[in-house]
Formats: sequence, C-alpha cells, structure tokens
Amino acid sequence: MRSALYVPGNRPDLFDKALAGPADVVLLDLEDAVPLRDKASARAEVAAWLRTVTVTRPRVWVRVNPEDVEADLRAVALPAVTAVCLAKTDAPRQVRAAAAILDACEPGPARIEICPLLESAAAILDARAIAAAPRVARLQLGEADLCADTGIEPGADRGELLAVRTQVVLASAAAGIAPPLGPVSTDFRDLDALRGSTESLARLGFQGRACIHPAQVPVVNAVFTPTEAEVVRARDLVSRFDSAPGGIVFDERGRMVDRAVVRRARRLLAELSDER
Repeated sequence: MRSALYVPGNRPDLFDKALAGPADVVLLDLEDAVPLRDKASARAEVAAWLRTVTVTRPRVWVRVNPEDVEADLRAVALPAVTAVCLAKTDAPRQVRAAAAILDACEPGPARIEICPLLESAAAILDARAIAAAPRVARLQLGEADLCADTGIEPGADRGELLAVRTQVVLASAAAGIAPPLGPVSTDFRDLDALRGSTESLARLGFQGRACIHPAQVPVVNAVFTPTEAEVVRARDLVSRFDSAPGGIVFDERGRMVDRAVVRRARRLLAELSDER
C-alpha cells in the first residue's frame, strides 16, 4: 500500500471518483475534514455509500472521531471497509476499546484492521505498545498535531522530526506489523518538494504516505513503486540464495551478499505478490 487519499466524509460526490482513481486506499474522513455541524450527516453519508460498494477488492479506510468513536465504528463496520484509522491515539487502551467494539459489531469473522494515528508526545513514547495492540496492522504519523503538542517547529527539511519518525518505524518493526504510513504534506502544489520529502520517508523505512489532494497520489505511488531493475535484482538474489550450497550467496558481480539483503529482497517480492 503506497498511497492513502483523504476524502472528506461530507463530500459523497467525491467518493466514487476517489475509488476509481489511482490511490491504493481511499481514506474517508469523519474527523478533521468535517465541520462539527456535519458530523452526524457525514457518518450517515459514509455508511450509506459503503453499502453500495461492489468492488471485488475495495481498499477503503475510514478515519473516526476520538469523541464519537463508538458511534462511528458501529456505523462503518461494513464489508467494504478494510481498516479504520483511529485519530489521536495516545495509548493502547484506546485501540483495545476500538477492537472490542469491532468484535461486537463487525459482520462475520474479524477482518477490519486498525491504523492508529499518532499525533502526540504520549503516542510516540507509547508507539511500540500501541503497535502491538489488537487488530493493529499499521501506524500512521500525524505531524501537525504532534508539533502543536510538543512545540517542535520543523524547518524546510523537517529534520527536527527525524527522531520521531525513526521511533515510529522502529516500533512498527518491533511489533511485526507493516511499515508506517507517512504524514501528509499540506502543500499540494509543490510536487517536486513532495517527491523529495517522500523519498526521504522511504529511505527512513516508511512504506506509503497519506495524501490530501489527488495530484499528490501519482508522485507518492511512483516513489513507493519498485523499479523493474529492483524487482529483477530481488528475484535474482532470492534464486541465487535458494540454490546456493551452504547458504553462501554472491551477486551478479561476484560480491558476497549478506542474508539481510536477501530478506529484504523476499519482502519486496512478497509485497508485489500481495498487491496482485
């Protein structure tokens, strides 16, 4: 999963268009994108639309309100939803409570995953425990609220947030869940800057990024899509390892290959297989 496009929950005219677009995930937002006066109607609009989705493998997430989490979850726990994003998750108990609600109201076997959105100092410091909570498949980082909470004032390269971003990557790996989803960029006009910052997130270990505008999606998808050369090399390394006597592997240039490199190659190929 490379890109998740936020779509305001009070804009049902955009739902079908977003689902037909290039974003890997359509993230229907019941929280910050919806004015307070429209919360209830947006919940109803989203729930009604979800019942119409007939795509074989829909990738639809819903971001729910921390104040109305039970009402939101009960409304959207439907077959079209693959995950719910828990806004302003500060502690594992919030995830456990959400998981219990889903256990009670989800039709059929447990299937809807949880993506906690970490937006505070408390959340970052408790990231590993949050990542290990029930149903959690991926973490997401929300930097705007985090900066407001901590007083961090990031510069152009966001270097002041390196420690925070690294913490979320390490917590995800330690919990054995998917790499985290990167934070949004609010400047949807500067696509060159978006590419540069997304490449930085990819190097750091993120695997995918949230978007607030359709124009951002192709850039994010391109950064997180392996090149054909990378795929060919991964297949070659795995083939060499599987056929190597004693597990000693050399690449196409005759250089010894560390087993960790082979693990990364296997993960890349597994991710491609999952997407298909």
